[in-house]
Amino acid sequence: MNALRRDAGWWALLLPAFLLMTVLYVAPIVQVLAISVTEPQPGFGNYERLLTNAGVQRVIGTTLRVCAMTTALALLLGYALSYVIALARPAVQRYWLLVVLVPLWISVLVRAFAWVTLLRQQGLVNQGLQAVGLVDEPLRLVWNEFGIVVGMVHYMVPYAVLPMLAGMREIDPRLLAAARGLGASRRAAFLRVFLPLSLPGLVAAGVLVFIFSLGFYITPAILGGGKTLMAAEWIKLQILDLVRWGMGTMLATVLVVAILATLVLFSRVVDLNRLFGGARA
Repeated sequence: MNALRRDAGWWALLLPAFLLMTVLYVAPIVQVLAISVTEPQPGFGNYERLLTNAGVQRVIGTTLRVCAMTTALALLLGYALSYVIALARPAVQRYWLLVVLVPLWISVLVRAFAWVTLLRQQGLVNQGLQAVGLVDEPLRLVWNEFGIVVGMVHYMVPYAVLPMLAGMREIDPRLLAAARGLGASRRAAFLRVFLPLSLPGLVAAGVLVFIFSLGFYITPAILGGGKTLMAAEWIKLQILDLVRWGMGTMLATVLVVAILATLVLFSRVVDLNRLFGGARA
């Protein structure tokens, strides 16, 4: 009886949060799904466009390509940073973490316009390349996929570092010392000991970065200059500019399904409960 009362008390505490989540998240998603199969007429005509409309396919292909490049580069840079931080002295680790976290405190708009200033044809990067004689004409570094990837990687590196660093901190440094003591080189100790033990954090970071990247809007809109459309900007264009609610909500539903499928797929590889801050079973 006491156990039942205790469980009932926990459910009573969770009920307001559950109702809030239902009203703010579940109900709108259900409404989006309903609109996608009822506008402009009932049926799955909007979803047929995934197979027949070249514009929709191009947007999906661009989104997946940019997100894949962003995830790969963010993981590469984030792993190197996490490795340095994990092996640094505690006093030094605080400064490294500050460097990693500072970008999160800066508005995404400010960062996007800063990259436009740096990468445009009259920007600092092109001027520097021309000054040292590496290029004769300014390079097209912005208002294309390259500019979008640069901006997104800059935004996502901290999100890649944090899960990987959490995993690396759980690796006992004495294992590396033992490997070195048994005659392994630094490279062999890293490849055979440290890297396999850090893979769960690497996978967790990859899931986090890829899912976040799928819904990017501001950075691609500014650094793409309207010439490179990703899914979120295309959805905005369909709903607000062209008033084609069915098409816009169709791709929004596809994004939600893609995110859920990614979580289900990688839940077999990494403990998502730990990724999102839950306690170990």
